[in-house]
Amino acid sequence: MLKNRAIILAAGSSTRMGSQKMLLPFGESTILETVIQNIHSSSVDSILVVLGANHEQILEFIKPLPVEVCINTNHQSGMLSSVVCGFSALPDDTSTALIFLGDQPGISPAVTDAVIRAYNESLHGIVVPVSNHRRGHPLLVDFKYKREIGRLDLEKGLRALMHHFPEDVLEVEVDDGGILIDIDTPEDYSTAKKNRLR
Repeated sequence: MLKNRAIILAAGSSTRMGSQKMLLPFGESTILETVIQNIHSSSVDSILVVLGANHEQILEFIKPLPVEVCINTNHQSGMLSSVVCGFSALPDDTSTALIFLGDQPGISPAVTDAVIRAYNESLHGIVVPVSNHRRGHPLLVDFKYKREIGRLDLEKGLRALMHHFPEDVLEVEVDDGGILIDIDTPEDYSTAKKNRLR
């Protein structure tokens, strides 16, 4: 039985936003809670949230939700350090890790399910959704790459994995621009809220 587990990267300090963006209101909850709810509505088996900056504050919000948490004490080293933290915290029976960004509340459950379905139907170990010829999230990575991810250059990030194993990458075209939109600035936040109401 395959175990497809989500890793949500939510460890950043939100310097461009000016306040902790994971806790900004979005719909009836917060940005991070919306991301969690969307993933929970998909066929993912479990959710792990990687926290770092302001982790005690964020924990208060997500404690009631069906998620596990790991704390990345090295989060200032960049996003890949949170991916490594997440992979290390997942149980050994994991089949795949789907990597989400905590500031992308526009990714629908249907996109997540399409990525998982593509993995199940192909022989590829890395599956990435594509919209308008651009790669987005969630990025699905077969757990066989756990050790390889731990060896990647922190500065080059997870993209280096796809450069190392291009023959194992499958792109899945999805009709959903939400896979490309993350919220980094107040302007991004304002746009995301408007798009949600459309």
